Amino acid sequence: MPFNSLAISTPSLGLHPSHTLPEKIEAAASASFSAIEVVYQELEDYALSQTPPMSVCDAAKNISQLCVSANISVLSLNPFKNFEGHNSPLEERLDHALKWIEIAACLKAKYLQVPSQFDAENSSGDWTRMVIELQALSDLAASYSVGIAYEAVAWGTYIDTWEQSLQMVQAVNRENFGLCLDSFHVAARVWGDSTVEGGKRGDADLALRESLDRFVEICPLDKIFYVQLSDGERFVPPLGPGHRFYQEGFPPSLSWSRNMRPLPLEEDLGAYFPIIEIAHAWVNRKGWNGVVSIEIFDWRMRDESRRPSTNIRRAAESMRKLSSILENLA
Repeated sequence: MPFNSLAISTPSLGLHPSHTLPEKIEAAASASFSAIEVVYQELEDYALSQTPPMSVCDAAKNISQLCVSANISVLSLNPFKNFEGHNSPLEERLDHALKWIEIAACLKAKYLQVPSQFDAENSSGDWTRMVIELQALSDLAASYSVGIAYEAVAWGTYIDTWEQSLQMVQAVNRENFGLCLDSFHVAARVWGDSTVEGGKRGDADLALRESLDRFVEICPLDKIFYVQLSDGERFVPPLGPGHRFYQEGFPPSLSWSRNMRPLPLEEDLGAYFPIIEIAHAWVNRKGWNGVVSIEIFDWRMRDESRRPSTNIRRAAESMRKLSSILENLA
């Protein structure tokens, strides 16, 4: 991993409203991260915080200029959710997508990150339809020189594994449509279970090993746009009614993702995912030498006192530890 460019998402640097985008950019640049991933809501909050308030696109231009001054780029704008297969008219969805793509262009983001569809009540799993709609999204983004980074989320309704997302990337068959691989979604889908004692599925280790072996064997490197790393915090007690992060009707992996994703190898904070095995497969065995991004959602970062300057030190230490382990395994 010493040869990979490192990026970090803006939520990974703080989750309190006072943790502003400019402060996060400064923090990321101070630790020699090469890029940031920007969450749309934070960009909107920044726009509204200005005097007078500005448009989101103008805010994106401001943030882009701050990044240039800090010698850091914007990897992606995210998350553009629940697009493919949705029951609303495609024309309306493409109009909405155009606004996001224009903002991504103002931000000079390389990619628009698109999680797989998870609105089960208002969508269709018709594969052919989803392919056609994602082709239309890709073509629209291409006209602005923006790529689409497609991510299989662990709670996806129709696509929830990296294998299925690769099938979709191959079916869409556009140069600007590729994979965002996230260690959390891989582990939460085939290895972890936040609702049981011990936090693991019965066949966890075998299922993960087989999934990673398939990845090394069949996933084309040129279809990977970037990878994201995070760990998972063990639920003690398991997630269920009465737990502070339990929400009735919410997929357990979604509650997990939004609250208990610490940095890789933060065992002192309850991290227990097989992040070494996943990163070893991706970086060492497969030979991924592109961008590695940190994307975490740690409930502790909702504390105002945990400033981006502190959080970036955590991130740098996490990557140092992981990189050292991967070098020894290579």
